[in-house]
Amino acid sequence: MSDLSKRSTVYFEPELHRALRIKAATTHRSISEIVNEALRQALREDQEDLAAFDERVAEPTLSYEALLDDLKAHGKI
Repeated sequence: MSDLSKRSTVYFEPELHRALRIKAATTHRSISEIVNEALRQALREDQEDLAAFDERVAEPTLSYEALLDDLKAHGKI
């Protein structure tokens, strides 16, 4: 951990905390390393999702009701 690391209190569900402790022990990594890695991955996924939304912003939209009407009109439901 770097000197610039910040401390925070996080409350885990007991089952998740047990799994996290076991993973840390079996991978020879700290709980902090595992949590930081998981958070980085989640933030990367959020960034990818937002980029995908931006790429599709010009696509036409279809309401749920219109979709159902179209499916019904074409004998799909």
